[in-house]
Amino acid sequence: MTPEEFQVRLAESGLLLTQQQMAQFATYFSLLVEWNEKINLTTITEETEVYEKHFYDSLLLGLTDEFSAEDFLCDVGSGAGFPSLPLKIAFPTLKVVIVDSLQKRVNFLQTVVDTLQLKEVAIYHDRAETFGQNPKFRQQFDLVTARAVARLNVLSELCLPLVKVGGKFIPLKAKQGQIELLEAANALKILGGHFEKELQFHLPVSGDLRELFVFTKVKDTAKKYPRKPGTPNKQPL
Repeated sequence: MTPEEFQVRLAESGLLLTQQQMAQFATYFSLLVEWNEKINLTTITEETEVYEKHFYDSLLLGLTDEFSAEDFLCDVGSGAGFPSLPLKIAFPTLKVVIVDSLQKRVNFLQTVVDTLQLKEVAIYHDRAETFGQNPKFRQQFDLVTARAVARLNVLSELCLPLVKVGGKFIPLKAKQGQIELLEAANALKILGGHFEKELQFHLPVSGDLRELFVFTKVKDTAKKYPRKPGTPNKQPL
């Protein structure tokens, strides 16, 4: 998917990007390739693949009725900034908090934010387990998302404590989502998440399947969750 095809496909879905926004995506791509030579951010570096499998993929969430450009969004384990930074570029009014456990990635993300002059984006170097226990952030977000971080039974414990009651947890999955959903049934019940729906998309060029699972936070998460760092992964609920 070329940058031009990226712009046209999004326009067909009702998302119109300005030339300034397209220039921001081009700069983002350049920074991604440059930094990827120093630290491991992604195995996908060809321009056409980055635009489809990172940028367009990230914006799938923004094309759904579950998303609002006025949301207060938290991206857990953002890595190279997906999906939150493409969403921020496309929807400038979005307020974003990013948490990632690796300082080198945080440095990259801050460079992107500064270079693109993105406002109302805060980046934190922290483990999701400790971040979710921070009163400043616990149960504060309208929408919490994550992409390629962990299986859903683990991811639920990292993300749902951050979602305010009535807010949404929407992880982005590439495959085996239904299997993970069954595995996570107990965790969701304990943590206060209610499964609403699954949204399926196919990427325009590769045809790769993408699954978005929509969960609503229906009750407060017990204070003992998330457990100490490493425990959710070793002992999933």
